[in-house]
Amino acid sequence: MRTLYRIIAAVAIVAIACTRSKEAPVEHLHDGQLPDTLRVATLYSPTSYFIYREEPMGLDYSLVNRLADDKSMVLDLVVAPSLSSMVEMLDSGIIDLIAYPVPVTSEYRERVLSCGPYSETHQVLVQPRRASSELITDVTQLPGHEVYVEKDSKYYYRMHNLNEELGGGIAIHPIDRDTLIGEDLIEMVSDGSIPLTVIDSDIARLNRTYYPNLDVSLTLSFPQRSAWGVSQRYPWLADSIDAWMSEKRPRDARERLLRRYFELAKDDPSSVPVDLTRGHISPYDNIFKKMAATIDYDWRLLASQGYVESHFDSTRVSWAGARGIMQIMPSTARAYGASPDSLANPSESIHTATLILRDLNKSLSRLVKDPEERTKFILGAYNSGLAHIYDAIALAEKLGYNPQVWDGNVAECLLLKANPEYYNDPVCKFGYFRGRQTTTYVNHVMAFYTRCKQYIAE
Repeated sequence: MRTLYRIIAAVAIVAIACTRSKEAPVEHLHDGQLPDTLRVATLYSPTSYFIYREEPMGLDYSLVNRLADDKSMVLDLVVAPSLSSMVEMLDSGIIDLIAYPVPVTSEYRERVLSCGPYSETHQVLVQPRRASSELITDVTQLPGHEVYVEKDSKYYYRMHNLNEELGGGIAIHPIDRDTLIGEDLIEMVSDGSIPLTVIDSDIARLNRTYYPNLDVSLTLSFPQRSAWGVSQRYPWLADSIDAWMSEKRPRDARERLLRRYFELAKDDPSSVPVDLTRGHISPYDNIFKKMAATIDYDWRLLASQGYVESHFDSTRVSWAGARGIMQIMPSTARAYGASPDSLANPSESIHTATLILRDLNKSLSRLVKDPEERTKFILGAYNSGLAHIYDAIALAEKLGYNPQVWDGNVAECLLLKANPEYYNDPVCKFGYFRGRQTTTYVNHVMAFYTRCKQYIAE
């Protein structure tokens, strides 16, 4: 839980920094000289910055950290509420750099000097992956199909314009964004609830790592260039960042990060059947029993977590870097006195997991009184990090859900944290989170645990 306390402190600093942005310009840059502290703003998003298992992540966050390390600068990160607020902070001298893809358009060109990693995005069609003869491979094939898009979004207007260009025939269904967002629609295409949707290519690529049954190859719009940005007052700073970005090591690092966030599969390991009728769950049952007893925890539940986390594969390393049977982050392992390499040892991995579960139980006991109900909260916090569970509980209290019940209540509020309307709500302190992976995790662990109780003695 020590990592969580550091995050809470960082969020407090962010709030102060955002307040400072309304004051007079603060100049700390000197012509041609990199500062000792690089003041950076970014946004919560599924691609730029988010917190997962109490660890900050994201493409832009990871890359700007490397910039600061390479140039021996201290990184002072501010998570701003919007792109416009970041531009205002840049104007006022509160920050030096926007580490977020700022569109290279006339709207921003007069105030923001583009630099660093450039990217191009465009709108794409999201459709189920089929045989090539059944795929929609050209926009002229869209008439006669139904497309679901967020109401009053750029996707909605693009589809209307495209429909007019094609002479009509596309059934466009606008979805109220208060109810569903783009990522929800992508999931609905994946599970067959809707046939087609439209989203930006970077979000589409990211979601294909969760839903490999999707095709996102058909482009529907012109490309939009984006890049980091500095103030027009400091062209030398832009030149310094561009020069750094042109070096081999940063370029290679960016390629690795692009692969990590946009290519590596993020779904659960392939299903591995377990024959529970033989009276055991895994080769490590004795370890699960021994370690679970130290925290008065049902060993079958602990083993169920091991099954869902890794299917008992002690060598597994996830896209985020979690390791071992219990999929523990290296930073978390260090906080509990274990080395990351030791997590490949089943005993060390399971022992560290019990320490984490012990502390999660202590943290949640004051908020969720019923022990059985609290189990689901603990599982959710193990998967997502305690910070996002705190946010979901706070949202539940605000929105009239029961903050002490998981199913249909706090679980629903955790799902809302993928929606900007909710993760930017003042009661949410830890920003964007893809709650679907955590609610699915809890369901899978509990389902396997139920099976274990039917066949395996306590």
